[in-house]
Amino acid sequence: MIDHTLLKADAVPNDISALCGQALEYGFHSVCVNSCHVPLCAELLKGSGVTVCAVVGFPLGAAPACVKAFEARTAVSNGADEIDMVINIGWLKAGRPEDVLADIEAVVEASAPAKVKAILETCLLSDSEKTAACALCRKAGAAYVKTSTGMNAAGATAMDVRLLKEASGLEVKASGGIRTTSDALAMIEAGAGRLGCSSSMAVVDGLG
Repeated sequence: MIDHTLLKADAVPNDISALCGQALEYGFHSVCVNSCHVPLCAELLKGSGVTVCAVVGFPLGAAPACVKAFEARTAVSNGADEIDMVINIGWLKAGRPEDVLADIEAVVEASAPAKVKAILETCLLSDSEKTAACALCRKAGAAYVKTSTGMNAAGATAMDVRLLKEASGLEVKASGGIRTTSDALAMIEAGAGRLGCSSSMAVVDGLG
């Protein structure tokens, strides 16, 4: 269930190689990386069953839709199996749902056949905005809604996971601040089908 994640700006190829090695050792679902690292991950993980997830429009979501689509298409052509895109949060808060919808649709279309997880950054949204975003993600064809980038004021909460699960009818990826086994189990109990973690090994080792 874990997307083993390394999204730091100063990550170097040796760090990415180590990430892939850990994913292989622990049997994580995927590695989640910035799109420039996709070719290396695809090479190291080929045939292993561990997939490659790339973030797009990360971490702000404020790039034009065509730019996000280009990044997604490039990542998939380089070997990404899944795309985690940040929606345009400012447009959502400004009451521009058609623009937000078009933004997500552009990435979904560009990513096919890879699945798209739409990152909402829940700590910046009201409950009504979260609900509205979920409806747009479902309409646009996203496979998942994801709580957070992990780069803002707060990450995933069990309350938000429940809300997103109910409002979207989609799978939910909980991400941001999941550092312990108890954190992870709380998210799963709330309805998360995937977890984004940079402390993945500690989470699994805590199962005893």
